[in-house]
Amino acid sequence: MEPLLSVNDLCVSFDTDEGRLLAVDHIDFHIMPGEILGIVGESGSGKSVAAMSTLRLVPSPPGTLESGTVMFQGRDLLTLPIRELQAIRGNDISVIFQEPMTALSPLHRIGAQLAECALLHQAISKDDAAALSRDWLQRVGIPDVDDKMLAYPYQLSGGMRQRVMIAMALMLEPSLIIADEPTTALDVTIQAQVFDLIREMKQKDTAMILITHDMGVVWEMCDRVAVMYGSRIVEEANTRDLFQHPSHPYTRALLDTMPSLAKPGSVLPAIEGSVPSPLNYPPGCRFADRCTRVQELCKTDIPPLRSVEANRHAACHFPCTENAHDS
Repeated sequence: MEPLLSVNDLCVSFDTDEGRLLAVDHIDFHIMPGEILGIVGESGSGKSVAAMSTLRLVPSPPGTLESGTVMFQGRDLLTLPIRELQAIRGNDISVIFQEPMTALSPLHRIGAQLAECALLHQAISKDDAAALSRDWLQRVGIPDVDDKMLAYPYQLSGGMRQRVMIAMALMLEPSLIIADEPTTALDVTIQAQVFDLIREMKQKDTAMILITHDMGVVWEMCDRVAVMYGSRIVEEANTRDLFQHPSHPYTRALLDTMPSLAKPGSVLPAIEGSVPSPLNYPPGCRFADRCTRVQELCKTDIPPLRSVEANRHAACHFPCTENAHDS
Protein backbone atom coordinates (compact mmCIF):
# COMPACT_ATOMS: atom_id res chain seq x y z
CA MET A 1 0.00 0.00 0.00
CA GLU A 2 1.29 3.47 -0.90
CA PRO A 3 1.55 6.14 1.82
CA LEU A 4 -1.27 8.68 1.88
CA LEU A 5 1.22 11.41 2.78
CA SER A 6 4.99 11.20 2.41
CA VAL A 7 7.27 13.94 3.74
CA ASN A 8 10.91 13.94 2.65
CA ASP A 9 13.86 16.18 3.61
CA LEU A 10 11.60 18.87 5.11
CA CYS A 11 13.59 21.84 6.42
CA VAL A 12 11.95 25.03 7.73
CA SER A 13 13.60 28.05 9.32
CA PHE A 14 12.53 31.47 10.61
CA ASP A 15 14.25 34.82 10.25
CA THR A 16 14.44 36.49 13.67
CA ASP A 17 16.16 39.55 15.10
CA GLU A 18 18.67 37.18 16.67
CA GLY A 19 19.35 35.26 13.46
CA ARG A 20 18.22 32.12 11.63
CA LEU A 21 16.08 29.84 13.80
CA LEU A 22 16.06 26.26 12.57
CA ALA A 23 12.59 24.94 13.40
CA VAL A 24 12.53 21.72 11.35
CA ASP A 25 15.81 20.13 10.33
CA HIS A 26 15.58 17.79 7.32
CA ILE A 27 12.99 15.32 8.60
CA ASP A 28 11.23 12.43 6.87
CA PHE A 29 7.98 10.74 7.81
CA HIS A 30 4.95 9.15 6.18
CA ILE A 31 1.42 8.14 7.07
CA MET A 32 -0.68 5.34 5.63
CA PRO A 33 -4.45 5.45 4.91
CA GLY A 34 -6.41 4.86 8.11
CA GLU A 35 -3.31 5.26 10.31
CA ILE A 36 -2.89 7.58 13.29
CA LEU A 37 0.66 8.91 13.63
CA GLY A 38 1.52 10.60 16.90
CA ILE A 39 4.19 13.32 16.95
CA VAL A 40 5.50 13.97 20.46
CA GLY A 41 8.26 15.95 22.11
CA GLU A 42 8.89 18.93 24.34
CA SER A 43 7.62 22.42 23.47
CA GLY A 44 9.79 23.99 20.79
CA SER A 45 10.89 20.69 19.28
CA GLY A 46 9.29 21.51 15.91
CA LYS A 47 6.16 19.34 16.02
CA SER A 48 3.59 21.96 15.01
CA VAL A 49 5.81 23.65 12.42
CA ALA A 50 6.52 20.29 10.77
CA ALA A 51 2.82 19.44 10.52
CA MET A 52 1.64 22.90 9.42
CA SER A 53 4.37 23.13 6.80
CA THR A 54 2.83 20.20 4.94
CA LEU A 55 -0.08 22.48 3.98
CA ARG A 56 2.08 25.61 3.65
CA LEU A 57 0.38 27.18 6.66
CA VAL A 58 3.57 28.63 8.11
CA PRO A 59 3.57 32.40 7.33
CA SER A 60 6.33 33.56 4.99
CA PRO A 61 7.99 35.78 6.03
CA PRO A 62 9.28 35.07 8.64
CA GLY A 63 9.13 31.34 7.80
CA THR A 64 11.22 29.91 4.97
CA LEU A 65 10.80 26.49 3.42
CA GLU A 66 14.41 25.59 2.71
CA SER A 67 13.90 22.12 1.25
CA GLY A 68 11.55 19.17 1.07
CA THR A 69 8.69 17.47 -0.70
CA VAL A 70 5.24 16.61 0.66
CA MET A 71 3.60 14.05 -1.61
CA PHE A 72 -0.17 13.61 -1.24
CA GLN A 73 -2.06 11.44 -3.71
CA GLY A 74 0.70 11.85 -6.28
CA ARG A 75 1.06 15.63 -5.93
CA ASP A 76 3.71 17.69 -4.15
CA LEU A 77 1.80 20.06 -1.88
CA LEU A 78 4.82 22.35 -1.56
CA THR A 79 4.83 23.21 -5.27
CA LEU A 80 1.12 22.94 -6.02
CA PRO A 81 -0.59 26.10 -7.38
CA ILE A 82 -2.37 27.88 -4.55
CA ARG A 83 -5.87 27.33 -5.99
CA GLU A 84 -5.33 23.58 -6.15
CA LEU A 85 -3.92 23.62 -2.62
CA GLN A 86 -6.94 25.57 -1.34
CA ALA A 87 -9.21 22.89 -2.81
CA ILE A 88 -7.33 20.29 -0.75
CA ARG A 89 -7.30 22.29 2.48
CA GLY A 90 -10.42 21.62 4.52
CA ASN A 91 -11.72 19.01 2.10
CA ASP A 92 -9.06 16.31 1.61
CA ILE A 93 -6.83 17.47 4.48
CA SER A 94 -8.30 19.31 7.46
CA VAL A 95 -6.65 20.88 10.50
CA ILE A 96 -7.65 21.09 14.15
CA PHE A 97 -5.67 24.09 15.35
CA GLN A 98 -4.23 24.34 18.84
CA GLU A 99 -5.87 27.70 19.59
CA PRO A 100 -9.42 27.88 18.15
CA MET A 101 -9.95 31.51 19.16
CA THR A 102 -7.36 32.58 16.59
CA ALA A 103 -8.57 30.06 13.98
CA LEU A 104 -12.27 30.99 14.07
CA SER A 105 -13.51 34.28 12.66
CA PRO A 106 -14.63 36.62 15.47
CA LEU A 107 -17.02 38.39 13.08
CA HIS A 108 -19.16 35.41 12.01
CA ARG A 109 -21.53 33.15 13.87
CA ILE A 110 -20.53 29.57 14.56
CA GLY A 111 -23.24 28.07 12.34
CA ALA A 112 -22.30 30.30 9.42
CA GLN A 113 -18.62 29.33 9.67
CA LEU A 114 -19.35 25.62 9.65
CA ALA A 115 -21.87 25.93 6.83
CA GLU A 116 -19.42 27.98 4.76
CA CYS A 117 -16.85 25.18 5.04
CA ALA A 118 -19.38 22.70 3.65
CA LEU A 119 -20.58 25.03 0.89
CA LEU A 120 -17.02 25.71 -0.30
CA HIS A 121 -16.20 22.06 -0.84
CA GLN A 122 -19.48 20.25 -1.48
CA ALA A 123 -22.33 20.74 -3.92
CA ILE A 124 -25.10 21.07 -1.32
CA SER A 125 -27.78 23.62 -0.50
CA LYS A 126 -27.56 26.14 2.34
CA ASP A 127 -30.22 24.23 4.26
CA ASP A 128 -28.30 20.96 3.92
CA ALA A 129 -25.07 22.70 4.97
CA ALA A 130 -26.81 24.08 8.06
CA ALA A 131 -28.24 20.65 8.89
CA LEU A 132 -24.80 19.05 8.49
CA SER A 133 -23.27 21.68 10.78
CA ARG A 134 -25.95 21.17 13.41
CA ASP A 135 -25.48 17.38 13.29
CA TRP A 136 -21.72 17.59 13.80
CA LEU A 137 -22.00 20.06 16.66
CA GLN A 138 -24.26 17.55 18.39
CA ARG A 139 -21.81 14.74 17.70
CA VAL A 140 -18.95 16.60 19.43
CA GLY A 141 -21.07 17.23 22.51
CA ILE A 142 -22.22 20.85 22.06
CA PRO A 143 -25.37 21.45 24.17
CA ASP A 144 -28.25 23.70 23.00
CA VAL A 145 -27.05 23.43 19.41
CA ASP A 146 -29.57 25.87 17.92
CA ASP A 147 -28.43 28.62 20.31
CA LYS A 148 -24.74 27.87 19.74
CA MET A 149 -25.21 27.99 15.97
CA LEU A 150 -26.14 31.68 16.40
CA ALA A 151 -23.32 32.46 18.84
CA TYR A 152 -20.04 34.19 18.08
CA PRO A 153 -16.76 32.50 19.11
CA TYR A 154 -16.17 34.89 22.04
CA GLN A 155 -19.50 33.80 23.54
CA LEU A 156 -18.30 30.20 23.88
CA SER A 157 -15.93 28.69 26.41
CA GLY A 158 -12.49 27.49 25.32
CA GLY A 159 -13.65 23.87 25.44
CA MET A 160 -16.70 24.61 23.27
CA ARG A 161 -14.60 26.50 20.73
CA GLN A 162 -12.29 23.50 20.57
CA ARG A 163 -15.26 21.23 19.90
CA VAL A 164 -16.39 23.56 17.11
CA MET A 165 -12.93 23.25 15.53
CA ILE A 166 -13.12 19.46 15.79
CA ALA A 167 -16.59 19.43 14.19
CA MET A 168 -15.34 21.64 11.35
CA ALA A 169 -12.38 19.32 10.73
CA LEU A 170 -14.39 16.09 10.78
CA MET A 171 -17.63 17.10 9.06
CA LEU A 172 -16.38 16.70 5.47
CA GLU A 173 -14.77 13.32 6.24
CA PRO A 174 -11.31 14.20 4.87
CA SER A 175 -8.61 11.70 3.95
CA LEU A 176 -6.19 13.20 6.49
CA ILE A 177 -6.64 15.23 9.67
CA ILE A 178 -3.81 17.22 11.24
CA ALA A 179 -4.68 17.64 14.91
CA ASP A 180 -2.54 19.96 17.04
CA GLU A 181 -3.31 19.23 20.72
CA PRO A 182 -7.00 18.65 19.81
CA THR A 183 -8.31 17.62 23.25
CA THR A 184 -6.28 19.80 25.63
CA ALA A 185 -9.22 22.03 26.61
CA LEU A 186 -11.76 19.21 26.89
CA ASP A 187 -12.90 17.32 29.96
CA VAL A 188 -12.40 13.55 29.96
CA THR A 189 -16.01 12.76 29.03
CA ILE A 190 -15.99 14.92 25.89
CA GLN A 191 -12.44 13.75 25.14
CA ALA A 192 -13.66 10.13 25.09
CA GLN A 193 -16.55 11.15 22.82
CA VAL A 194 -14.14 12.83 20.38
CA PHE A 195 -11.89 9.77 20.39
CA ASP A 196 -14.88 7.61 19.47
CA LEU A 197 -15.59 9.89 16.50
CA ILE A 198 -11.96 9.66 15.40
CA ARG A 199 -12.10 5.87 15.59
CA GLU A 200 -15.23 5.93 13.41
CA MET A 201 -13.37 8.06 10.87
CA LYS A 202 -10.39 5.69 11.00
CA GLN A 203 -12.62 2.79 9.99
CA LYS A 204 -13.35 4.76 6.80
CA ASP A 205 -9.56 4.99 6.11
CA THR A 206 -9.22 8.56 7.41
CA ALA A 207 -5.65 9.10 8.64
CA MET A 208 -4.51 11.50 11.35
CA ILE A 209 -1.35 13.26 12.44
CA LEU A 210 -1.83 13.76 16.17
CA ILE A 211 0.47 16.31 17.82
CA THR A 212 0.33 16.02 21.59
CA HIS A 213 2.20 16.16 24.89
CA ASP A 214 -0.12 13.57 26.41
CA MET A 215 1.54 10.16 26.20
CA GLY A 216 -1.66 8.56 27.54
CA VAL A 217 -3.50 9.84 24.46
CA VAL A 218 -0.69 8.49 22.27
CA TRP A 219 -1.00 5.03 23.85
CA GLU A 220 -4.77 4.99 23.42
CA MET A 221 -5.06 6.43 19.92
CA CYS A 222 -1.87 6.10 17.85
CA ASP A 223 -0.60 3.30 15.64
CA ARG A 224 2.90 4.74 15.28
CA VAL A 225 4.86 7.47 17.06
CA ALA A 226 7.51 9.91 15.86
CA VAL A 227 9.50 11.51 18.69
CA MET A 228 10.97 14.96 17.96
CA TYR A 229 13.80 16.68 19.79
CA GLY A 230 15.79 19.70 18.70
CA SER A 231 13.94 20.08 15.38
CA ARG A 232 14.72 16.49 14.33
CA ILE A 233 12.94 13.13 14.56
CA VAL A 234 15.00 11.06 17.00
CA GLU A 235 12.86 7.91 17.06
CA GLU A 236 9.99 6.38 15.10
CA ALA A 237 8.31 3.10 15.99
CA ASN A 238 5.01 1.30 16.48
CA THR A 239 3.31 2.61 19.61
CA ARG A 240 3.45 -0.59 21.65
CA ASP A 241 7.12 -1.22 20.78
CA LEU A 242 8.09 2.34 21.62
CA PHE A 243 6.40 2.24 25.04
CA GLN A 244 7.71 -1.19 25.97
CA HIS A 245 11.34 -0.75 24.91
CA PRO A 246 12.29 2.73 23.65
CA SER A 247 15.57 2.86 21.73
CA HIS A 248 16.52 6.53 22.06
CA PRO A 249 17.59 7.79 25.50
CA TYR A 250 15.34 10.84 25.09
CA THR A 251 12.29 8.66 24.44
CA ARG A 252 13.13 6.60 27.51
CA ALA A 253 13.54 9.75 29.64
CA LEU A 254 10.24 11.13 28.30
CA LEU A 255 8.38 7.95 29.22
CA ASP A 256 10.02 7.86 32.67
CA THR A 257 8.39 11.20 33.49
CA MET A 258 4.88 9.72 33.09
CA PRO A 259 2.90 9.05 36.28
CA SER A 260 2.36 5.33 36.95
CA LEU A 261 -0.55 3.71 38.78
CA ALA A 262 1.87 0.96 39.74
CA LYS A 263 3.93 3.44 41.77
CA PRO A 264 1.44 5.74 43.54
CA GLY A 265 3.01 8.67 45.36
CA SER A 266 6.43 8.16 43.82
CA VAL A 267 8.48 11.20 42.84
CA LEU A 268 8.56 11.63 39.07
CA PRO A 269 12.04 11.96 37.57
CA ALA A 270 12.85 15.06 35.55
CA ILE A 271 15.04 15.35 32.47
CA GLU A 272 17.92 17.46 33.71
CA GLY A 273 19.13 20.41 31.67
CA SER A 274 17.26 22.26 28.95
CA VAL A 275 16.55 21.99 25.23
CA PRO A 276 19.32 23.68 23.17
CA SER A 277 18.41 26.86 21.35
CA PRO A 278 17.36 26.38 17.71
CA LEU A 279 19.26 29.58 16.99
CA ASN A 280 22.54 27.83 17.71
CA TYR A 281 22.39 24.06 17.91
CA PRO A 282 25.55 22.38 19.18
CA PRO A 283 27.54 19.99 16.97
CA GLY A 284 26.73 16.34 17.36
CA CYS A 285 23.63 14.92 19.04
CA ARG A 286 21.36 17.65 20.38
CA PHE A 287 20.42 15.53 23.39
CA ALA A 288 24.06 14.90 24.35
CA ASP A 289 24.19 17.44 27.21
CA ARG A 290 21.18 15.81 28.89
CA CYS A 291 21.88 12.16 28.06
CA THR A 292 23.02 9.62 30.64
CA ARG A 293 24.59 7.45 27.90
CA VAL A 294 26.64 10.20 26.25
CA GLN A 295 30.10 9.43 24.82
CA GLU A 296 32.63 11.58 22.95
CA LEU A 297 31.24 10.60 19.52
CA CYS A 298 27.85 12.01 20.53
CA LYS A 299 29.33 15.49 21.02
CA THR A 300 30.87 15.71 17.56
CA ASP A 301 28.76 13.67 15.08
CA ILE A 302 25.03 14.06 14.43
CA PRO A 303 23.53 10.55 14.52
CA PRO A 304 21.38 9.78 11.45
CA LEU A 305 17.90 8.32 11.80
CA ARG A 306 18.54 4.67 10.95
CA SER A 307 16.92 1.29 11.38
CA VAL A 308 17.72 -0.36 14.71
CA GLU A 309 15.29 -3.26 14.27
CA ALA A 310 12.19 -4.13 12.24
CA ASN A 311 9.76 -1.19 11.98
CA ARG A 312 11.88 0.99 14.26
CA HIS A 313 14.28 3.86 13.58
CA ALA A 314 16.38 5.83 16.03
CA ALA A 315 18.88 8.68 15.71
CA CYS A 316 21.37 7.50 18.32
CA HIS A 317 24.97 6.30 18.20
CA PHE A 318 24.37 4.07 21.24
CA PRO A 319 20.66 3.13 21.33
CA CYS A 320 19.11 1.49 24.38
CA THR A 321 19.03 -2.29 24.13
CA GLU A 322 17.25 -3.25 27.35
CA ASN A 323 14.21 -5.39 26.62
CA ALA A 324 11.48 -3.77 28.68
CA HIS A 325 10.31 -0.44 29.98
CA ASP A 326 7.78 -0.04 32.76
CA SER A 327 4.97 1.86 30.99
